[in-house]
Amino acid sequence: MSTNTENVNKLLNLIINPNTGKTLKEEGRILEVKADQNELLFKYKRDGISPDQKRMIESAINQAVSEFYSPEKITVLTTSENSSDVFSGKTFSPADAKKPASSQQAAQIKTGHGPAGAHKKRVAGAKKVIAVSSNKGGVGKSTVAVNLAFALKNLGKKVGLLDADIYGPSVPMLLNKRDAKPGATPEKKILPIEAYGIPFISFGLFINEKDPVIWRGPMLGGVLNQFLFDVAWADLDYLIIDLPPGTGDMQLSMVQATEIDGVIVVSTPQDVAILDSRKGLNMFNQVKIPVLGMVENMSYFVPDDMPHKKYFIFGEGGVKKAAKELEVDLLAEIPLEMALREGSDTGHPYMNEKKHEGRPVWNAYMSLAKNVDGAINGSPDGEQKGFFKRLFS
Repeated sequence: MSTNTENVNKLLNLIINPNTGKTLKEEGRILEVKADQNELLFKYKRDGISPDQKRMIESAINQAVSEFYSPEKITVLTTSENSSDVFSGKTFSPADAKKPASSQQAAQIKTGHGPAGAHKKRVAGAKKVIAVSSNKGGVGKSTVAVNLAFALKNLGKKVGLLDADIYGPSVPMLLNKRDAKPGATPEKKILPIEAYGIPFISFGLFINEKDPVIWRGPMLGGVLNQFLFDVAWADLDYLIIDLPPGTGDMQLSMVQATEIDGVIVVSTPQDVAILDSRKGLNMFNQVKIPVLGMVENMSYFVPDDMPHKKYFIFGEGGVKKAAKELEVDLLAEIPLEMALREGSDTGHPYMNEKKHEGRPVWNAYMSLAKNVDGAINGSPDGEQKGFFKRLFS
């Protein structure tokens, strides 16, 4: 077997069944692969795979081996023992065995391409949409998104939360809803799960949290599209979107298809995190999304017994300096406390616990919420801040 043939076989073994999220190889569906220098033949069992899903598989095959074969050189054949379910048009429900606790029907999600970005749409049921972004993973972006949501709730706002991090969905754990399963309305709208008074949706609610998501980007477009436009959001003042880290296809697809009122860029003080954050901020500028400002997370450590003491573990003032150079606002410097880490691990958000009121982290998040609300709606004295202030000047 030539090296090219080996590579082709390895790529084909990664093709996903969109109906289950598993590879065709894992399910024993691959019947025949013939790969020579001129042509590729791929034959698999199609039982339970709808026409739309079949087209997705064919597209995935073409994309996977595009380095070796043009589409006209690829032949895909299928067999089926039961023709009725081939045309059933099933949608992807990875957790079919896990139904909502109530009598509601289970929500289902669809893989496939999301909408093109030519015509942006507003998210129904949300007055304002704010995206929380970081170009580097591990800076606490999801923790910031969750606690910002509760800080805005503390200001009397009605807030929803959308976890758009498909490969690493952490919001169900942060909100202590790891076993929750969304239901659906009679109109097939997905019902968000409510946690401590905040409705949220996450891909983590639809999959086993131990299973890796090994899909290619195009397969996730339909999921993100549903989370934006097919979830029954109701009368929200703010919808907070926890974006995946980076500046890849999913991030671009989401911000180009959605009317987003502002983006918050999260970074830690280290130079390597700030360097990546600059790239993310420049991406939003290029696609004409208003950047509300930057947040320095893990700014310093505050001991429980010395709330006025600051230990700058990861450096000092890095994000403040970057924000000044990039001409954006520094919205908050959020410190570290033991209670913040413990609350994240146990699913009890720090900003939902009134016992922390007045502590450094509490004050930082409330300042962040007020700055965000002021930047979006205007500060109490009527002065526009940040991006909008510079725009109208």
